[in-house]
Amino acid sequence: MTNQPHKPQHADAIEQKKSAAPKLRGCRYVPRWIGGVLCYIAFGLGGLLCSLTILPILQLWPTKPELRVARVQRLVSGMFRALVAMLSFAGVITVNTKNIETLQQAKGQIVIANHPTLVDVVVLISLMPNAGCIVKQGLWRNPFIRGVLASAGYIPNRGADWLLDDCLQVLQTDTNLIIFPEGTRTLTGNIVNPFARGAANIALRTQTDILPVVLRTDVAGLTKQQAWYQIPRQTINMSVEIGTSMSYLLYDVKQGNEAKMARQLTRDLQQFYLDTLKQPIKSH
Repeated sequence: MTNQPHKPQHADAIEQKKSAAPKLRGCRYVPRWIGGVLCYIAFGLGGLLCSLTILPILQLWPTKPELRVARVQRLVSGMFRALVAMLSFAGVITVNTKNIETLQQAKGQIVIANHPTLVDVVVLISLMPNAGCIVKQGLWRNPFIRGVLASAGYIPNRGADWLLDDCLQVLQTDTNLIIFPEGTRTLTGNIVNPFARGAANIALRTQTDILPVVLRTDVAGLTKQQAWYQIPRQTINMSVEIGTSMSYLLYDVKQGNEAKMARQLTRDLQQFYLDTLKQPIKSH
């Protein structure tokens, strides 16, 4: 499906300009840049410190394996809340939520979201005490976060059959699985990138409902075209909107073969995000 040209995601362009934060220039930008970079450094060192101290203690705590994983997931959620708070203090991003109780109370669902910024997964996990995600293999070799990933029960992105088995095991423990159907951050100028069928395939094959989350940002920043150290000159105001859970039964394979239903579900999910992101933010 061809993506539509980018349109403002607030009520209209005039209101968006009024509400958007001023762009820092010259010397005024230096404290923002330093603060943003220090947030990333502090988070990396914190992850390494946790891997060496707190996580071994939690792993040795006598209890069932699934309870140990749940305990680590809550710890990671708390660490990500701290990172979001630091980024907010530094002026990098602010996060506003809508209908957040639906997300916090979800159990064993596939949570999908669009992917406008580098910190989307951080924001989502900070709002969820029981979240897992699929992580690319390269991150498992990162000494700063390798221990956290393994202890929290996150899933390495390996072969399709292994990946499906891993997803099923995670979902059966009431952990929510975060997936970005775009696969990578949204390219500047797109509303969303074309969706891959991974989320739909996992939902249908594991017989799991999908909970859509819409992430809106008022200015471009921390995008695919930017390096992590290119701290935005404008504060990114992010709105997190929780949609209505979609039942996998609506795409039961009895209505057609599995591949066909996965394609249809993927098209419907992509169209939902295209339609939703074109609409203005509704007042609470």
